[in-house]
Amino acid sequence: MSAPASDVRDWDGYAERWAAAHGGYDPRSAPPVVQGWLRMSYEVGAALVRIGVRSPNAITALGLLLAAAVPFAVTGGPGWALAGAVLVLLSAVADTVDGVLAVVTGRASRLGQVYDSAADRVAEACWLVALVILGGPAWLAAGCCAVMWLHEYVRARATVAGMSDIGTVTVAERPTRVLVTIFGLLAVAGAGVADRWQEQTVLAVLAAMAALTVAGFVQLAVAVRRALS
Repeated sequence: MSAPASDVRDWDGYAERWAAAHGGYDPRSAPPVVQGWLRMSYEVGAALVRIGVRSPNAITALGLLLAAAVPFAVTGGPGWALAGAVLVLLSAVADTVDGVLAVVTGRASRLGQVYDSAADRVAEACWLVALVILGGPAWLAAGCCAVMWLHEYVRARATVAGMSDIGTVTVAERPTRVLVTIFGLLAVAGAGVADRWQEQTVLAVLAAMAALTVAGFVQLAVAVRRALS
């Protein structure tokens, strides 16, 4: 039975319940970027609960709508990449906050986890489509998307197969993908204002994303092999 929200009063209490829902991985031991992201999301989620917002699925839907708006925002040209970066940030915050609400309010469910995971994958595809609209090669964006999705699929299947936790924190976890996309869009916006190197900038962003996602997948594959062999 889920504990009432009053049982989770602070970050430490939330971190313990988050760990229980994620194979025992304690977010307080995560790398600084991941830990900082989760801590920030906890503070936002706790504030929403205090003002009466308690539906994780509603926040998931909001995050997906924000992500879907990113490709439309950048159709106005590279100058609109700044708006795209803001939308990516807001959608990513919403995506993490829905999990906070689920844990803090005791409304975490297996079906909600499926919705959340599906929304994450669609959101990432939307961000990559935006980079293609800005001039990036579609084949490279598609490759990044495939490896991102494979990363999460392999982790999920390994967990079902008996891996007791998330395996390892790779260099290509979702917070890293979010940051690369945001800073990449900001760089494209800057290149657009200068009217120079726009396509080269988008290519560099996608190349960096590709390198990270491949490295992260290799890390995960090694961890899964160790856990299940």
